[in-house]
Amino acid sequence: MKDGIHPKYQETQVTCGCGTTFTTRSTRPELKVDICSECHPFYTGKLKYVDTAGRIDKFQKKFAAGSYGSLAKPKKKTGKK
Repeated sequence: MKDGIHPKYQETQVTCGCGTTFTTRSTRPELKVDICSECHPFYTGKLKYVDTAGRIDKFQKKFAAGSYGSLAKPKKKTGKK
């Protein structure tokens, strides 16, 4: 390996949004993550929605009426020109 071209590989403190912290190794001294194995639904078995800026509500309002784009029933054509 060439000297001076590789980043320093060091111990890293990882902090999750739920408050859990653990140590690993990386090229950065500190990492902040939104979700980890302590709070992720796959590992915990609990259903948890991570709603960023109301995206779930926006999606539900958009599709609640059932008239969005290709979901709407096509209008019948009249025979007049």
